[in-house]
Amino acid sequence: MKGFRYTNKNLFFVRFNEGEDILLSLRKAVADYGIKNAVILSGLGSIVSYHFHVVDSFVNPPREVFPKGEQPCDIVNINGFVIDGRVHAHITISDAKVAFGGHLEEGCKILTFGVVTMAEMADADFTDWDAIKDI
Repeated sequence: MKGFRYTNKNLFFVRFNEGEDILLSLRKAVADYGIKNAVILSGLGSIVSYHFHVVDSFVNPPREVFPKGEQPCDIVNINGFVIDGRVHAHITISDAKVAFGGHLEEGCKILTFGVVTMAEMADADFTDWDAIKDI
């Protein structure tokens, strides 16, 4: 296990408009604002299409599946990290019956609006935090 206490540098709020791709827009915001390391704290809104991937086996590295479809859903949450400028985000969405989600992929497009909040961790080092190995 690895952990530390840290005071964040900046909070960033990113709003997405109808038709925008969440992952592409997050990547653009990270590049535009020069964010190297951050924690994605929350996200909300609604989408017309989804695309994510989830693990599908017990072995490492795990096999993955990539659910994709068109369906109006609410965004229950978006969270994750920006690791050395790379967005590693997860999304949870729901329809009237079930919540589902996984690792955010290109193709989650906004229905009404979306908002993501990020806390920049300027001096943090999240290198390999999403790697399959002990750190």
